[in-house]
Amino acid sequence: KDVLPNGLTLIMKVDRSAPVVSVQGWVKTGSIHESRHMGAGLSHILEHMLFKGTEKRKETQIAREVEQHGGDINAYTSWDRTVYHIDIPRAGGKPGSNLGTEMAVDIILDALMNATLPPDEYKLEQQVILREMAMNRDNPDRVASELLFSTAYTTHPYRHPIIGYTDIYLQLTREQVFDYYKERYIPNNTIFVVVGDIDPDTVRKQVEALTKDWKRRSIEPAFIPDEPLQVTSREQVEEMPSELSRLHLAYQTIDFRDPDIYPLDVLAIIAGQGRSSRLYQSLREKHELVHDIEAWSHTPPFRGLFGISASIDPGKVGEAREAILEELDGFRDKPVSAEELTKAIKQSVTNHLASHKTMTGQAQEIGAGELLLGDTGYGAYYLSQIQKVVPEDIRRVAQKYFDRNRLTSVVVNPKGAAKKTAVKAAVEPDSEIKKITLKNGLTLLIKPDRRLPFVDFRLVMKSGLLFESADNNGISNLLSKVLLKGTKTRSAEQISSALENVGGSISAFSGNNSMGISIEVLKDDTALAAEVLADVLRNSTFSSEAVDREKKMQLAEIAHEKERKQRKNRRVWLPKPEHRLQQEKENPHLKQCPRHGFSRGG
Repeated sequence: KDVLPNGLTLIMKVDRSAPVVSVQGWVKTGSIHESRHMGAGLSHILEHMLFKGTEKRKETQIAREVEQHGGDINAYTSWDRTVYHIDIPRAGGKPGSNLGTEMAVDIILDALMNATLPPDEYKLEQQVILREMAMNRDNPDRVASELLFSTAYTTHPYRHPIIGYTDIYLQLTREQVFDYYKERYIPNNTIFVVVGDIDPDTVRKQVEALTKDWKRRSIEPAFIPDEPLQVTSREQVEEMPSELSRLHLAYQTIDFRDPDIYPLDVLAIIAGQGRSSRLYQSLREKHELVHDIEAWSHTPPFRGLFGISASIDPGKVGEAREAILEELDGFRDKPVSAEELTKAIKQSVTNHLASHKTMTGQAQEIGAGELLLGDTGYGAYYLSQIQKVVPEDIRRVAQKYFDRNRLTSVVVNPKGAAKKTAVKAAVEPDSEIKKITLKNGLTLLIKPDRRLPFVDFRLVMKSGLLFESADNNGISNLLSKVLLKGTKTRSAEQISSALENVGGSISAFSGNNSMGISIEVLKDDTALAAEVLADVLRNSTFSSEAVDREKKMQLAEIAHEKERKQRKNRRVWLPKPEHRLQQEKENPHLKQCPRHGFSRGG
């Protein structure tokens, strides 16, 4: 491992078991680093575009070069990384040479440093990604997976799909993608891994020569909030055309730095990895409740999940869910057997070592260890810790994390499967709060209260003082006021009168961490209230006259507040009680003030 003067991390590993080389460029940027473009799929479209041409290679030249020399080129995007890789014979079709290695190193670095993102190719690739998004929406497994993460995570950007949302993605421009490329594809944010039948000195000299003009630059760290501790269970149900239901159950756990990851990984193997696992044997083979079932432990750099995923006949979802939870509770009650533990550890070691059969697998392990921990030898350390797990460790983590208050449950049913559920929901008590996530991402919370014939709407958005800076302090308060000052079809007066005419009201608010709109109407006017709220939210015009007027009012309020504080802080002489009657007799104009005691009047 070397860190070059420009900050590029170069990692090489010699393996002469086969005349093959894997060259990988790991850029430490993914969907969670997209900041103001969060949800646009910025990292993903850049991954698609990087091999579409550079300053010295045309659109199709990169792929053609690799294929002609017997190689394979590909890339992938995740939450925290974008990885480009070429696997190729060392000689690249020229016996006795290092042509394949040299070409792969050159192409990956050329793309990382000199991609041009041709505008015509960008338009074509936009359509490719739109088709990919459409395919995802038609895939029940993908829909269920995205629903799980958007439900389990409420704050952390893991809740957004890596590929992005269609409507936000369509707002993205080629220029914004190129700016992101220039900002984050820099040597001090990149790991370059070369594994296989190589000469390290030759590779190092080539990399140094190719990157000598690739300058280190400062990079603004992306703010990534951690996910708060989950304190209540969460459930979501959706429907889509399919034959089977998909169920995900996930308990909130820990990040990869926590030593509990080792017993959690072993627990996942015992619970539901393989045909002899507990869940497979119990739910599939014995009780025939599921078609497929798997357990997994996801421990990323931020708070992770321990999950169970299953495909089920729609009529068996409830029964299967309870059976799964009962099986997991069994891990809390008593330690696993020595036989189960030994088998799981052997499976883990075997799976890990199997990845070393290929140069690609070795490079992946090295790159991940460096990216996450700055430790290229983390794979060996992981194996050593896995082999130290004992039965009581399994029981301890099950007791610690299998808390149903930290459980997220999502189901994707075939169309029409939820009719019985809907009937049941209709007779639930009024205290029940129903949570619905609309297709555009809006979270709808509904709580019936039939004591009085009123309906209250409250639209709450993450905003307010905590989201402001020194440059725009007060903008949330200003926005909340201007929101009600006119839409494309209603004036400010018409907005108010539309509701006041039926005995209702509308107001806006702004605080430390939120802003929004409140509406109250009688039950019969619910549709009107919803229509006015939607109009204000989507069609407010923010006229310059209204903004200027409200700014003046806000400045006046600020001045008044300062004056009030000054008066409050000013010293006031308070006469002693025994002097009060005498003073009133001597000066009838001295009147009592409820705040300060006495003040002059007349």
